[in-house]
Amino acid sequence: MVNPIEISTQRLFLRQWRSTDLEPFAQLNADPEVMSHFPDTLSRKQSDDLAQRCQQLIQQRGWGFWAVELKSSCAFIGFLGLHIPRADLPFSPCVEIGWRLAQSHWGNGYATEGGRAALQVAFDQLSLEEVVSFTSVENRRSRRVMERLGMGDSTETFEHPAIPPGIIYDNIVSTAFLKRPGRSLSDRAVPPSGPSRSMTASADSRHPPIQRSPPSPC
Repeated sequence: MVNPIEISTQRLFLRQWRSTDLEPFAQLNADPEVMSHFPDTLSRKQSDDLAQRCQQLIQQRGWGFWAVELKSSCAFIGFLGLHIPRADLPFSPCVEIGWRLAQSHWGNGYATEGGRAALQVAFDQLSLEEVVSFTSVENRRSRRVMERLGMGDSTETFEHPAIPPGIIYDNIVSTAFLKRPGRSLSDRAVPPSGPSRSMTASADSRHPPIQRSPPSPC
């Protein structure tokens, strides 16, 4: 077990999970709108199991999909952070950046704000050479966040291996890459093209410094 990295931004606190996060997390995972680009919503047990896995991975690595707390209200609003996907993806092995926030908190720029801080940890503290992100081609909201984080469209996609064939679901996945500042996108081989579409990115985005603070008082 290592000391977990926790991140403070202007409006958010990205922290280790707590038992009090489980109920609001289950609510957002049961929201059909939040889960509209996934095969289905999650049951309470599935949601609790996911939160437990996120907590355990942060305990093991010091980083992961952090619980996101809104500083102004101390409310848990979802997760955001870094993760090593278990699925065999065209660009594996990799570290992804991802997020899932409650619908009532969409449209406030929280995913972009937290994403920039998570990327700074990825490059400055973890010394990663690259971070990826992927979502359904139809998930325009998340793809816009990817673009704001410096990730551009590369026209490469793939079919996600975790989605069963024939399921009525937009399983064509768009992928984004962000290189470590100072590295060229040409340093990575383009993922093989298939019946799909993906995204690449410039890594020269300049992110504001992370504010590191004591644990949340909430």
